[in-house]
Amino acid sequence: MNISELTREGSDGPAPFRSGAITPDGFIEEDFEAEIGTPSDDEETDEEFQDIAEHKILEVAGDDLYGRKVIVFAACKLPPSAQIDHQRLLEYMKHVLDQYVENDYVIVYFHFGLTSKNKPKLSWLIQIYKELDRKYKKNLKAWYIVHPTNFIKILWNIFKPFISVKFGRKIMYVNYLHELKEHLHFDQLVVPPLVLQHDAKMVASNKPKYPYGQDSNDAGTLPTQQYGVSLHHIKSHYGTVIPPVVQQTVDYLRQNALDVEGIFRRSANAVQLKAVQKKFNQGETVNFAVEGDEHIPAVALKIFLRDLQEPLLTFDLYQPILRLHTVEDERKVAEVRRMLHEELPEDNYQILKFIVQLLTEVVDHSAMNKMNSSNLAIVFGPNLLWPKGQASLSSMGYLNNFARLLIDNYSQLFDR
Repeated sequence: MNISELTREGSDGPAPFRSGAITPDGFIEEDFEAEIGTPSDDEETDEEFQDIAEHKILEVAGDDLYGRKVIVFAACKLPPSAQIDHQRLLEYMKHVLDQYVENDYVIVYFHFGLTSKNKPKLSWLIQIYKELDRKYKKNLKAWYIVHPTNFIKILWNIFKPFISVKFGRKIMYVNYLHELKEHLHFDQLVVPPLVLQHDAKMVASNKPKYPYGQDSNDAGTLPTQQYGVSLHHIKSHYGTVIPPVVQQTVDYLRQNALDVEGIFRRSANAVQLKAVQKKFNQGETVNFAVEGDEHIPAVALKIFLRDLQEPLLTFDLYQPILRLHTVEDERKVAEVRRMLHEELPEDNYQILKFIVQLLTEVVDHSAMNKMNSSNLAIVFGPNLLWPKGQASLSSMGYLNNFARLLIDNYSQLFDR
């Protein structure tokens, strides 16, 4: 079997593995679950899996370009099979995924580094597919397999009888690391050095066309640009503290989407999202009523926050916010209030207040939209604050808890 056979179109639709351009599945095809996950304050489970977690086989790398959580699995970090309990590894994988699978998410699998010494048994791989049931598959939007090999093709032949056509279409080949840049915030990924070295050798040997050089962005940053720039850049052009993209998305959502089931949790059509971003970057007003999907302004707002050059809560507050978990519960609200009023820049404060007020209104309608403060915290925590490097799994929980504290204590925190 060769690559062309794996990527060809068949009578029953696209082949399960595709290389080249990747178009994410923007729409949700399956029914929304009435009950969705909540972030946990309990760190005991993480301690239980400390012997597995220390290998850093799994990492969380923020959101992709469509606001979906990115889970990274690095095969090269697997220790020799005799040195790890694969059953416990599976339980740890489920523990990690359980925190995110009720929202849309993607997986990046770095295949390079899987050897005869650390390769799990085939029976274990089959067990993974069986145990990661609909709960885990439903909201998986893409599974990027980076640097696929003949071993992957053999696995596909073995797994084909077990894998549904629908799930197979979510699995996509990525032959070179630079191909990920079209779909992910690549600088968020902590790519293992072995994978970087392997990719460099492949690029040097095969010389693939690199589509993201300077020629692809001759225009540079537009004066009217709002995505991927600083708050100062936006304010200096538009003359307002609240960026137009924030004002327009929040206004529309407040008037039209408070009762929409899964608001802020669902994906939206990728083509429409790119068109909306382009309009905002050109200084245009977007008519979301014409777009016909309330999830588009919701995702557009999330992407705006995550694309800021510096997080809304600033890099300086990252460590202080992480340390809040050591503060006694009765003192946390007062400490956060002090932090927001004394350490957060005034413009950032006003934008944060504007957004969190909307989130409290979403919570007020949670009987209809199924989005309580815990659900919203999972979505907004990583979009309000992130480190300059890679966020750890434990830090993601702290960020989510902080976002929930902002929503639950809005009137006490934002009253100036």
